[in-house]
Amino acid sequence: MSALVEHPTVRKYETTPHPARKEELSSAWLRELALACGADDVGFVEIERPSIAGERAEVERVFPGARSLIGIVRRMGREEVRSPARSLANLEFHHTTDEVNDIGRRLVAALEREGVRALNTASGFPMEADRWGTRNWIVSHKPVAEAAGLGRMGIHRNVIHPRFGTFILLGTVVIEAKVDVYSQPLDYNPCLECKLCVAACPTGAIGADGAFDFSACYTHNYREFMGGFIDWVETVAGSGSAAEYRKRVADTETVSMWQSLAFGPNYKAAYCLSVCPAGEDVIGPFLADRPKFLQTIVKPLQEKEETVYVLPNSDAEAHVARRFPSKKSKRVSNGLRSPSVASFLRGLRLTFQRERAGDLDATYHFTFTGAEELEATVVIRNKRLEVMPGRVGKADLRITADAAAWLRFIRKETSIIWPLLRRMIRIQGPPRLLLAFGRCFGA
Repeated sequence: MSALVEHPTVRKYETTPHPARKEELSSAWLRELALACGADDVGFVEIERPSIAGERAEVERVFPGARSLIGIVRRMGREEVRSPARSLANLEFHHTTDEVNDIGRRLVAALEREGVRALNTASGFPMEADRWGTRNWIVSHKPVAEAAGLGRMGIHRNVIHPRFGTFILLGTVVIEAKVDVYSQPLDYNPCLECKLCVAACPTGAIGADGAFDFSACYTHNYREFMGGFIDWVETVAGSGSAAEYRKRVADTETVSMWQSLAFGPNYKAAYCLSVCPAGEDVIGPFLADRPKFLQTIVKPLQEKEETVYVLPNSDAEAHVARRFPSKKSKRVSNGLRSPSVASFLRGLRLTFQRERAGDLDATYHFTFTGAEELEATVVIRNKRLEVMPGRVGKADLRITADAAAWLRFIRKETSIIWPLLRRMIRIQGPPRLLLAFGRCFGA
């Protein structure tokens, strides 16, 4: 193989042809090749690995014949990601994402020259937008990285590399070849469980007990991504004049949205990455002087004056008011709308507000009719949610609903009164339990 073209982010490295037949690649050779293409670390996973079973169907849909996955790690600049000036952090996020995609493309090109079929999947965006509301990504890089021994998930739901810590971005290349030696997961978790991510998160999305409020994180941190953009467009459409629009949206928000459209969607926080001290290359200052670490890295993010975007009547809204006097919350929608009752049931786990649930102890049986015939059980107890197929146990409230009527109701396209009067939605049990159910999801 000829030398790789020199690139500013890649070491100049003279590669040699693969020594074996292409159906089974040498892991040592493949690792050298990936590092030469710019990866900071790399690992290999067979497509049959049980821990990535959830990725297999989609990978094989876009790349029939897939046999192995190559997990890629690229480091980010720590000081940029830690800065209260999120423009600097976002610049680092975007450029490192571009680098991961470039590494994947160079690796694919090199493998193709060796006669190996390979596919680079997007590190982040773009995704399959026509599948919005369902799975619109090709590969979830985090489980691949964990299986490839590139790190373990911390309580902040990000992969922590044993050396580089949480200051990394991930990519995945799929190949139609076996590898002689596959990587294995780390036998320990680099996460310190120091709870600094809990303390820094402006929305309270990360619980000290390991719980995670997806909707709180998504609504704020991803405000200028997919769902937030939907809400912004609907705000524009619903404003009768420029003056009315300005009452709803500050000029700073409009300019920020423009910047995201012109440059790339900007994260509003990602503070959980910023404050994480884990990783061999990262942990030194934290161990040497914890008070200084808190003062110079954590406090500036906690005390930053900013708007935190929250769903109305959500745990996040209460968290901002209780924990961050320098921040103000703004009620918005996150644009998440279920396209089906099956999606509605899956989404309950993502939108559950456990503090709003309080001391509720109830079992709900759902029976959907019409376009989607489906039965499910939802149990809310001890601030925890469980969703099960079928009707399980004794119900405190039974809900029978036409699927289309229920979706219109949960999308807030209609009140529940009309479908109740027309018996398109029927309940058996105390109506207060239906109100309590809605309260658990911000209604």
